[in-house]
Amino acid sequence: MIFDDFFKALAQAGDPKFRAVLLKGIGLTILLLAGATWGLQLVLPDTVSLPWFGEIEWLSSLLSGFAVVAMIGLSVFLMVPVASAFTGLFLDQITDAVEAKHYPHLPPAAGTPFNQMLIDSLSFLGLLIVVNLLALVIYLLSTVLAPVIFWIVNGLLLGREYFQMVAMRRIGRKAAKALRRRHFLQIWLAGILMAVPLSVPVLNLIVPVLGVATFTHLFHRLNRD
Repeated sequence: MIFDDFFKALAQAGDPKFRAVLLKGIGLTILLLAGATWGLQLVLPDTVSLPWFGEIEWLSSLLSGFAVVAMIGLSVFLMVPVASAFTGLFLDQITDAVEAKHYPHLPPAAGTPFNQMLIDSLSFLGLLIVVNLLALVIYLLSTVLAPVIFWIVNGLLLGREYFQMVAMRRIGRKAAKALRRRHFLQIWLAGILMAVPLSVPVLNLIVPVLGVATFTHLFHRLNRD
């Protein structure tokens, strides 16, 4: 059932609205990377003087190149909070596109007030960062099992966040929480399905779009049942 939801989302990947959101997400990520590299260039000196070697002019460029590679590697961890922030920014555009194609009989969603969406997104982002910082010790100690623990922990958090945000548009906060608790395991597994590709650089750029679409299908299936 969960894979059916995902493949429905994947089949709609060519939708112009999906592409527009995807391009925005990639653009924001590139801007973040460029900004970090530019900031590092400002901090690093243009030349470094070393004993016996004298002045080295290429060290700044070399370290900047390492910074770009490091940022791509860190995207494994950074894309989890980025995916969370992505929900609040582009949720309505994606869910509207999914519902227009697959659930045209539904009336327009009531939506969620922006201030409430912002508060929920920021509080969840804080929770996500704290939990992952605490789990970092476990990641370092477990070595081989670290990716699995990462997927399990973030699958739980992302599933909770994405389902809650999608469901609140239609049935409100209280009913969304009740539905989420009733189908806790399915939502957790869907979150893990999303967390796994989030840990793959480049591929993780398209996951937030597919994640919102997948959880839109999941919500309508569970709410119907």
